[in-house]
Order: sequence, then C-alpha cells, then structure tokens
Amino acid sequence: MFDFVRNHSRLTLAFLLLLIIPSFVVFGIEGYSRFNSPAAQTVARVDGQNVTRGEWEQAHERLIDRARRANPEAAEPLRSERARLDTLDTLLRERVLLAAAGDLHLFPPDQRLARLFDADPQYGGLRGPDGKLSRELLAQLGMTPEGFDQQLRQTYAMQQVLAGVAGSGFVPAAAAGQTLDALLQRREIELQRFEPAAYRAKVQPTEADLEAFYKANEAMFRTPEQAQIEYVVLDAEALARGFTLSDDELRKFYEANIARFTAPEERRASHILIQADSSASAEQKAAAKARAEALVAQARANPGAFAELAKKYSQDTASAAVGGDLEFSRRGAMASKALDDAVFALEPGKVGGPVESEFGYHVILVTGVRGGKARPFDEVKGEIGDELRRARVAKEWPTAAEQFTNMAYEQPDSLKPLIDKFKLEKRTATVRRAPADGATGALASAKLLSAVFSADALRDKRNTDAVEVGPNQLASARVVQHQPSRVLPLAEVREAVRESVVAQQAAALARKEGEARLAALRAAPAGSEGGGKLGETIVVSRMQSRLLPAPLLEAALRADASKLPVVQGVDLGNGGYAVLKVTKVLPRETPAGTTPGGPDPLRDQLGRAFAMAETDAYLEALKKRYKLEVKPEARVAAAAAAASSPGGF
Repeated sequence: MFDFVRNHSRLTLAFLLLLIIPSFVVFGIEGYSRFNSPAAQTVARVDGQNVTRGEWEQAHERLIDRARRANPEAAEPLRSERARLDTLDTLLRERVLLAAAGDLHLFPPDQRLARLFDADPQYGGLRGPDGKLSRELLAQLGMTPEGFDQQLRQTYAMQQVLAGVAGSGFVPAAAAGQTLDALLQRREIELQRFEPAAYRAKVQPTEADLEAFYKANEAMFRTPEQAQIEYVVLDAEALARGFTLSDDELRKFYEANIARFTAPEERRASHILIQADSSASAEQKAAAKARAEALVAQARANPGAFAELAKKYSQDTASAAVGGDLEFSRRGAMASKALDDAVFALEPGKVGGPVESEFGYHVILVTGVRGGKARPFDEVKGEIGDELRRARVAKEWPTAAEQFTNMAYEQPDSLKPLIDKFKLEKRTATVRRAPADGATGALASAKLLSAVFSADALRDKRNTDAVEVGPNQLASARVVQHQPSRVLPLAEVREAVRESVVAQQAAALARKEGEARLAALRAAPAGSEGGGKLGETIVVSRMQSRLLPAPLLEAALRADASKLPVVQGVDLGNGGYAVLKVTKVLPRETPAGTTPGGPDPLRDQLGRAFAMAETDAYLEALKKRYKLEVKPEARVAAAAAAASSPGGF
C-alpha cells in the first residue's frame, strides 16, 4: 500500500482533498480550531472517557452562580485554586459513580423515578398545586422538565451505588466498647512532678562542661548556607503597569460594547389566573375568558385592589396566597411566552389582559421595572482599563518574555537593564537553598533558588538565567553576598551553650530525685501508704488531657488496670521527671439524656464514622476500577484561572 501511495502521490493528494474539503464545508474552519481551544483540553479521564476543561469550567461557573444567588460575598472564595480543584474532584466523583451505576444497572425506570420523586420531601418546593412537577417553578430555575428528569435519574443512581456500603455502619458491641474506651475511658491518678526549674540554683557548670557540650553538639551552632540576593519579576501585572490608555480608547471600547455594561431589564408582575388548559372544551374556554375579562374591568377600575382580587379569584394557588406576585423576571424567564411578552409590553402600573397561555387566561399588573440602563462610563472606566490591559498583556507577553530572557543572559552584570526596560521593582531577600516555610512568589521557586546557588552565580555574581516561577511569571536574580555554612565559635554562642548545659544538668537532678521517689514507693509493702500520698488527685482521659505532656498521659492510660494501684515513673527529658499512681479506672462519661439500656449515641456515631470510612474506601476502589486519571494540566489550569481575572478560567 505504501508503494502505491509513493508511486501515485498526485492521485493520493486529490483523494485526500476530496475528503478534507467537504469536512470544512460541513463543519467550518472554526470547528477545527475548536479542537485546539483551551476548553477542549483534556484535564482527566474516567472509564476511558475524556473530561475537558470546558466541562470543568461550566461545572464551576454553575457553583459560583448558585453561591452568588444565595450570598454575593460567598462567591469570592470559590475563585481560588483550591476551590476549582475541589469542583474537579466532585465532577470526577460523579463520573465514576455514573459509570458504576451504568454497569450495575441502577438507573431507575420511569415509574420508580416518579415514586421516588413523590416520596422525597426535599423536592416539595418544585411541586405545583396538583402535586406534580411545576414547569413554571422549573423555568425559574433555568431547567426544563426533561433536564430535571435526567438529573434526578442520575442522582438516584449515584446514591444507589454507595447506599449499600453507607448503610452498613454496624459495629459489634465488644468492638465498639474497646474503641470508645480507648478514646473516652477515664482514670484517676495521683501525680508528683519534679520540675527542672526547682534545681537550676544547684547547678554551676564548669568551663569544661561548656566545651564538652559545644563539641558534642556542633550541629546546633552551625549556620545554614545563605545568600543575600537582589531579583526582579516580570509578570502580567508588571507588564500592564507599562501600558497607558487614553480616555478616547476607553470610551471607544465602552461605546462598542455598551450591551455588556447594560443590566438586563427585569419586570415584576402580579397575575390572576383563570384556568383553562389545552384539554378544556370551547365552552369552558369561553367561560374562563369571560371571567378573566370581568376581572380585568374590576382591576382597571381599582388597581390598588389587585392583590385582594388575586387572593380571592386566582386559580394559581402558589401565587394567589401572595396577591398574585410573580417576583422579578428577565425576558424569556416566565413559564409562558405569551405571558412573558405581555408583561414586557405593558406599561408599569397598568392592568392588562386577558392573556391566553397554555394554563388559561391571565389578568396582569406590572408592579415594578429595574435594569435596562447602561452603567455610566465613569463607573466602568476602571474595569475597561483592566480588561484592555489584560488583552494587551496576553498579546505582548510572548515578545516581552523573550526580551526579558535574552537581556538577563546577554547583559549579566546587572539587573538595571531589565529594570529600566520593563519598569520593574528591584527586590532584595536573604535565601537558602530550599524555599523557606511560608515563602511566596519567586522566593517559593526551588528552580530559581537552584539557579541562585549554582557555581556560576555564586562565583561570578552574574544574573541567573530567566526562570519561570509561575504561570506567566519570569524572574532573574543575582547574588550580592554569599555566606557558606559554618560553625559559630564558642565565644559567640557561650550564653546559648551555658543555658543548654544548665537545663540539661537541672533536668538530670530532677530525674535523680524523681527516680528515688519512685523506688521508695515501689519498695513500700503492699497495702501501705507507700511513702505517702503523691500530689493532687486528678481524672484524665484522651479527651480530657488536663494539659499533661503526651508521654505522661500515655503512661497513665496504658498502665495495667488489673493490678491497681500502679506506680510509674516518666522521664520528660528537659521537662524533668514525673511519678504517677493510677488508683482507679472510671467508666467513660455518657452523653446527657442517655437512658440506661437505651440507644447509645456514641456507638451510633462510631457506626456512622465506620460507614463513612468504608464508603470512602469503596469510592477509592471504584476510582481505580474505572481508571480515574487527573492530568498535570489540571493543576496548572486551576492556578492560572485563580490568578487571572475574576469569574473565569
């Protein structure tokens, strides 16, 4: 076959053109370019199916929109990188569950779906007066009955995948008792502490003690290698600062995009519905229309009484209770196009109708109008400037990045050419080979720090190469002063050494006296006072540690309860020594309101915790079974989206 192609290349080319050209005619060139758009980028795969960045974006925008409707301030935290990755995690979890539901044949048929919907109280708000799904209420949520049906079917199917595991949270009484005792069992103890502070006055370390400690612990007094650097960062913000925009440019953009700065008109209307659906006879429709016309006349004669008329005569029970009020709606959002057209054609304060729809005849009154006006230029001037700068940055960034990279390399003796060219701020810092805890920006880049501590940069004090420290962020640095790692001389750290030796020797004296006290208690005859009572008696548990050090609390709770009283010593290092006596084991506290022999709420909570853990484990197994794979590009996209303009990826 390859020989045929080679020998008949002209014929082959003509054949390929016959295939390709009709494709452009049918799909258009735009269809091909769409395959290379960011929205088509694959960010994950589930069960062999791609999950695109566009699908992820849509899911996250729906989440932001719902949050904004509930509380505008709640939407801001959702623009972060973490929130976007959480949305992707939720989307992939749903894809895994849907794949499992399909294999297990868990999608409910129509009849069962109807029964589930009727029995589920959370959907009560979507039912109309007849108890069925309300098209009007769905339309207000931007959904169609078909779309809601599909969403509901998928929701119930996904619930069924996990229901068997989630409902299996049973813990046997013995296992529950052991687990709860480990967390909540209480023990009564007597405690005597031997604090190092009480022995510091008895300690007088010699010069030999200081020198011995210093030599044995030189690592404590070694300074890390570090470098004082100056550096510059070129990013979108820095590049945008160099762009100036005239008022003429801003106003020209404003006038060309006036629709973007115009809030959609919304109208608030009230209505009175006289029902006459498509199944009504001609006589019934005529009677309904006549009744509606009579109500129009009454409402026009006294518009102020419209609400009372609606409460008395409207057959839309949902709105009749509130005087027929339908709240504010945008054009096209109402359940009936005829009603929508009439509301947006009627003058505010006027009564109109009757308007015929698939539900019957409506008498309408427009009670309010908002929106429909463009925001003033001065109000949006700043937003326009930001948008134009972002667009210009996107266009000029490749060229600027190339110039920055070349200048850092070709003029390595100073950062000044970069500062002058791009109007950058020179920054300074003291850094180590690894990013410091809490470091941000360029100083958090291990790649930049590696360049700073390269042999050339340390020896010649030249600019580092341009390093990408983030999406659309380049940095270059130069070493001003390098300080190798070294051990500080004893003369410089004498006070720190002495303090350590004093603490060590005081702790040793405390330990010695504590061990002597422990020996005396253990040597006392059984049943005797055993050297007298220790300190105060306290009750401890893992939930009530009484701020005891962890080793001390563990010793008290691990003591053999079958041989009480038990005396133990606990070495707390430089914290001293403690002697404790476990005298009693007390039952765990029961929650208030628990009746003897009745349900144990703690055991129930433990069962739920086990069920959650098993559900999570099962979900992880499903992810492996359906080969869930998250691409590295997903994190890059989330970071870039969080750093870009609000509201989009």
